[in-house]
Amino acid sequence: MQQIEALRPKVLCIIHNPIMRTSKDRKLNKVMNWNDPDDLTHRYITDLNECSAGCVRYEIVDRIEIDGYPRKIDGFQYNETRYLDAMRTQKGFHQPDNVDYHSILSDHDVIERINNGEIDEVWLFAFPYAGYYESIMAGPGAFWCNAPPLDHSDHCSRRFIIMGFNYERGVGEMLENFGHRVESIMSHVYRNHRGEANMWARFTQYDATHPDQAACGNVHYAPNSERDYDWGNLRVVHSNCDDWFFYPNLSGNTRQVNCAEWGYGDIRLHHKWWLNHLPRTSGINDGVISNWWAYVIDPNLVA
Repeated sequence: MQQIEALRPKVLCIIHNPIMRTSKDRKLNKVMNWNDPDDLTHRYITDLNECSAGCVRYEIVDRIEIDGYPRKIDGFQYNETRYLDAMRTQKGFHQPDNVDYHSILSDHDVIERINNGEIDEVWLFAFPYAGYYESIMAGPGAFWCNAPPLDHSDHCSRRFIIMGFNYERGVGEMLENFGHRVESIMSHVYRNHRGEANMWARFTQYDATHPDQAACGNVHYAPNSERDYDWGNLRVVHSNCDDWFFYPNLSGNTRQVNCAEWGYGDIRLHHKWWLNHLPRTSGINDGVISNWWAYVIDPNLVA
């Protein structure tokens, strides 16, 4: 692939990681033996830089860690006792679960910071049942991004994405969140293209739906998958996955592949393999920028 100018999105990272007074003032992630959100952040940024061949270079411009629990849409907030009891018994979790995104935006002046160009997107880290979507889009003309667009955010000058990460899980799950963001945005980019002109539909073909015509599949289905999350399938199929490194000049050549290509079922390795095949060339093809990463990173480029 041709070398293109790097994308350098600026991120506000907000981490809800309350201190547990009943557990010697240790943070929740330590008490529950969950991951370090800063380590997850570093590995996620590194993976996306690697998958995009240096095209995407995220920068954390502000990191805020909160000793507390995000507010739900009905005003409820967990406290230490109720949250730990719910986790240990796996019952009693508050409903509705959804977080109050508007309170987060207001508390941290997010709209103002988006409008003045200080940040481009927001990453939220928290615990299970924090109520985050994996991703959600806000701003004028916001559209589905693995969640309904955030309402009442039109006073923002541009679209932006809020990612929701769970530090109980690993980097593979973070890449899955990002992968669904890719799927949502690229489906919207190609929403008016039909048949062979819909390059996104062609990119995501897999053998179960297109026998002997697999391409790269999607986040849940590798080229040879027979069911959801079937990334460890040893079945050999024909795929034109290598062709996408030369997009838009597709030759139609195929070769045999199976899960040996993407890590024998490992979630992180599959998602890195899949993201690595996203086109990232210069120019425009049929009215669409040939560097698909540009749309995924900046949804304001989507018409």
